[in-house]
Amino acid sequence: MPATAEQDRAELDPRHPAEDAHRQTEVPGQRTQHLSRRAQGIDPNHSPAPSPAPSPSKPPAAIDVPPAPSAYRMPPGLKYPLHVYLGKPWVKLGEPIRLFEHLHKTFGPISWYKFLGTPIVFCNDPAYVREVLINQAGSFVKERTLQRMKILLGEGLITSDDPIHMRQRRIAAPAFHRQRISAYGDQIASIASAESSHWQPGQILDINNGMLELSLRIIARTLFDAEVTPDILSINVETNIIMGLYNFLVAFPMLEKFLHLPIPGIVKFRRSRARLDAIVNRMISERRSEMRADPTRDRGDLLSMLIASRYETDDHSVGEDGMNDTQVRDEALTIFLAGYETVANALAWTWYLLSQNPGPEAELHAELDQVLGAGPNRRLPTLADMPSLRYTEQVFAESMRLYPPAWAMGRLATKPVNLGQYRIPAGSHVFFSQYVMHRSPEFFPDPLRFDPTRHTPENKAGRDKFVFFPFGGGARQCIGESFAWMEGILAIATIASRWRMQYKDPLPPVPQARITLRPTDPMHMQLLARE
Repeated sequence: MPATAEQDRAELDPRHPAEDAHRQTEVPGQRTQHLSRRAQGIDPNHSPAPSPAPSPSKPPAAIDVPPAPSAYRMPPGLKYPLHVYLGKPWVKLGEPIRLFEHLHKTFGPISWYKFLGTPIVFCNDPAYVREVLINQAGSFVKERTLQRMKILLGEGLITSDDPIHMRQRRIAAPAFHRQRISAYGDQIASIASAESSHWQPGQILDINNGMLELSLRIIARTLFDAEVTPDILSINVETNIIMGLYNFLVAFPMLEKFLHLPIPGIVKFRRSRARLDAIVNRMISERRSEMRADPTRDRGDLLSMLIASRYETDDHSVGEDGMNDTQVRDEALTIFLAGYETVANALAWTWYLLSQNPGPEAELHAELDQVLGAGPNRRLPTLADMPSLRYTEQVFAESMRLYPPAWAMGRLATKPVNLGQYRIPAGSHVFFSQYVMHRSPEFFPDPLRFDPTRHTPENKAGRDKFVFFPFGGGARQCIGESFAWMEGILAIATIASRWRMQYKDPLPPVPQARITLRPTDPMHMQLLARE
């Protein structure tokens, strides 16, 4: 291994003369993307000479026939395949954030490496994120990790690609219209109040587990119109078993072809999925029968809305087509997973950050006392209070900046793609990490400081949308984003109006990057009642 930092960088940087000549090959007909000068690696104070017009002599390669290797121009990155660097501290199985942080620090806004022969491109600039999620979205599909989750979630909104995704999104859209989900506001505050009413001053609480229990009650009520019944607990148990197998399921080569084999991890997955399907399918069947028996009854929960939803066209007229039982099952499970653990983790990180930052905590309490009252005059928040809970919203946003539940996302290129001055081949995986982007000093000065005022309307207006994007973006932006914001803000307002928390563990919590960004270990908080 290299002995110095300079040698280490030389080993990592693939731009030695032979490869540099290869990468500088011009691509006939190549279109330069309108990226920021920083994203293109250009000195913003330098005015480049005009580029020659592209030669029309050769048309771009067809989608199903990749251009010759000389036509690709890869960004800087690791000189050797990733496994060669296994001894490095920034390469550790199960900790991909280490690698992403190293790539950003070493190579800048875009870099690449090879893993098992596949090109992996890592982007950390909003211009590149926009290219992938919006401008050239048609050139990408879901990457392998999410495609693998189809074995659990089927063709749900998280895992499906167009045209299935577009059709499902339009059918599900009415269930997430603001006027429908606004009915859940009072339920969220009531459930948060009831859950925290069992707490005692001085009690030591694992706040991550506490927020998971709260979120489970909220999703049970809003998705299934139920308390935490044995069925709901069973759904939770089985999904947790499957999530515990996540790394195994993702890493297993061509898993879909071996799901019938008696391999212990696969057998465990099959049994949990079968139990999960039996419960959810029975609940769907019972709800359909109930709705047929009394078509006028509206229970108002998301399951009923999914069953009743119909295809919504571009002009917002409603068609006749709805979802079959399999589609409802896929979306119900997707909503359960996306709406349960993500918000719970975001809330747990919020309480930790408030416990470490008394200034923002005091400002939050001052807003809550002004809006909701203090002492015996205190009341629960409602949806109507949300426009007045601006600092509460900023606290939740800043928590998701530092600890975004969706910590990374990626796409798979289905054709050669131009990203600024680079051209990457079909089959490349393109990743970007909210965790790394949100903590980059070029976008957020003093990035590790907890400062909710970063999210005032003025500050938000002054930055690119894809600098802070905890719910993704483009046509596949999280359909439940409005619900998540409502749940987070009302839960924080309900609990923080009555309680303060002190972090009691000897070391700071360590985030664990799985499907969501969760604490590696329990986070113990001492509860302090507010007068």
